[in-house]
Amino acid sequence: MIKIIFISDIVGKIGRKAVAQHLPTLKRHYHPDLIIANAENLAHGIGFTGKTLQEMSDAGVDFFTSGNHAWKKNGADEVLSDPNPIIIRPANYSTRKSGIGYRELKIGQISLFVVNLLGEVFIEEKVASPFRTMENILKISQKNLVFVDFHAEATSEKAAFAKYFDGKITAVIGTHTHVQTADEKILEKGTGYITDAGMVGYYDSIIGANKEQIYNLFLGRGKSSKKHDLPDHGLCQFNAVYLEIDEKDNATRKIERINKVIKVK
Repeated sequence: MIKIIFISDIVGKIGRKAVAQHLPTLKRHYHPDLIIANAENLAHGIGFTGKTLQEMSDAGVDFFTSGNHAWKKNGADEVLSDPNPIIIRPANYSTRKSGIGYRELKIGQISLFVVNLLGEVFIEEKVASPFRTMENILKISQKNLVFVDFHAEATSEKAAFAKYFDGKITAVIGTHTHVQTADEKILEKGTGYITDAGMVGYYDSIIGANKEQIYNLFLGRGKSSKKHDLPDHGLCQFNAVYLEIDEKDNATRKIERINKVIKVK
């Protein structure tokens, strides 16, 4: 069995500190072969930098996915355009965008295609169909293991995507809403699925953002700040997903939610 831990959207400094603090415990418990994390909120809540990615690499994360905030920070183009990138961006963005949307990783002699896609429903960015894009990627990946971070807003779109590709994709993990759903399952033909894996972010927040900033947004008190002004210590929601994958038939055999509140020092 291939063992994978996927860490949900890591939000800001407190999220990064939570990963550094709690990941060693998860590694001792699960003994993963690969640790993947969504990094699109890594640097002050929006986007990532080379420095914050390195911080998470030093903490034990092997590879990163992203989402619609992939290019929010200066230097993102340079990071994404690395010849051997440790982070990918949604594959269904225009090819004129920097970076790549999938990468083949080696776990021993086994190939795992990690794919990042962005949904279309309720998403401002204009992208190609994630369904059609995935069909094209499958022609390249052939019969190798395929792990998808589907960064999307609508539950219906994520569920439809997973069922459409059931048996063709090893696992579909939803991200973006920062609220972990209680619907982890293995579909009929072996695809592991959860609608949203959640977040690693400040507990007393609104999906990782400062409460007052969000109140201002909904009460029409002006635009909400693009910065997530949050403390860098205190209680933190830690969400992740653990999977066991059978490389012989490319099927998920176990999927387990990780949902804890930890005190970040």
